[in-house]
Amino acid sequence: MAKRIVAIVGRPNVGKSTLFNTLAGERLAIVKDTPGVTRDRIYADVEWLNHKFTIVDTGGIETEAEDIIMRSMREQAEIAIETADVIIFVTDVRTGVTASDMAVADMLRRSKKPVVLCVNKADSFEKFEPYVYEFYNLGIGDPFPVSAANRQGLGDMLEAVVEQFGDTGEVEEDEDIPRVAVIGKPNTGKSSMINKLLGTDRLIVSDIAGTTRDAIDTRIKRNGREYIFIDTAGLRRKSKIKDEIERFSIIRTVAAVERCDIAILVIDAEEGVTDQDTKIAGIAHERGKGMIIVVNKWDLIEKDTNTMNKMKKDIRNKLAYMPYAEMLFVSALTGQRLNKLFDTIDMVEQYACLRIQTGVLNEILTDAVAENEPPNDKGKRLKLFYITQVSVKPPTFVLFVNSKELAHFSYIRYIENKLREAFLFKGTPIKIIIRERKDNSK
Repeated sequence: MAKRIVAIVGRPNVGKSTLFNTLAGERLAIVKDTPGVTRDRIYADVEWLNHKFTIVDTGGIETEAEDIIMRSMREQAEIAIETADVIIFVTDVRTGVTASDMAVADMLRRSKKPVVLCVNKADSFEKFEPYVYEFYNLGIGDPFPVSAANRQGLGDMLEAVVEQFGDTGEVEEDEDIPRVAVIGKPNTGKSSMINKLLGTDRLIVSDIAGTTRDAIDTRIKRNGREYIFIDTAGLRRKSKIKDEIERFSIIRTVAAVERCDIAILVIDAEEGVTDQDTKIAGIAHERGKGMIIVVNKWDLIEKDTNTMNKMKKDIRNKLAYMPYAEMLFVSALTGQRLNKLFDTIDMVEQYACLRIQTGVLNEILTDAVAENEPPNDKGKRLKLFYITQVSVKPPTFVLFVNSKELAHFSYIRYIENKLREAFLFKGTPIKIIIRERKDNSK
């Protein structure tokens, strides 16, 4: 079940980022500080009235701008519009309808996507009511007056957004076929790899970074089993707009990762792990997806007996937050080791779907506590009462303790490591939810 994507678009300085941060709420403030995962987000998961969806912030659209950066931002906003299921079109009640608003509205009409018109900065509805009606001239539909800064009017606007989702707000997928998102920065050979696996040139491949403009689903059958590969788009890279390109290349990655069971991060062997790789990998990690790191173009590397080990060590150091990830060294050009990819996908899926009996889990927990006593603070010791598995993809466990405050991250990581020692869980993250309960032993 993939979350819907909601893109926030509009011309510059209408309050898009303020609306994004308000809707994201405390989620961004309480995100765990995982090394290597970007905190400079343009996307966030939102839940409203039992509807879960992902919002994406975009740069301001200047439809007539010739400046290279503004042109780029317009292109990225268009990509967000293509990717989104619903669009929130943000305008400014204080400036009224502008020519730029009209141009953006025209762009949105051509997209044929559901649009919710947000008239921002309406701090006082009584004061601004006459001005709100002017926005009917955009021909987008009913305007919703809001004040993102003061959190006013958001309920009606969000209700209009989720009405576009249908009953669940999530996209149904075929549960029987593994969905594999091929992610990574441009020009690492993602499309070439899929073409080699497929045996045809279905995806356009060239040495120009960003040739792929759309996310493409490709069905591949091997040994009687089907797989769906989702190829994420690369974006054109120019030195002056590198940061904006990297920022918005994340949009399609988020959308693809939401739909996948397993993510394959493709790294260029000649470049090694870059900052952008860590950002992209972090998206899959935080969403609990199975993870395979594929080092492509391995045929181009001059090697000695220790080359591969050095590369593995560097990748593990830079992606230290996902030590569980499986790793392959391949060449999409020659097909070297690509035959191992399907076996690795099958293995990661198997571990991501693994269910452990409660009795066995609690035996592991008892042994772990006996081997390494839980921490204490000011005479009060952490007690671990019980552990049970509640879901898969990723394997998720609920651990009942006497005090959440005493359940330090390092000790919970220790418990996770003990679970991995017993059951491996190769290629998949593990989620442990801490629940507090009263100590009835007193």
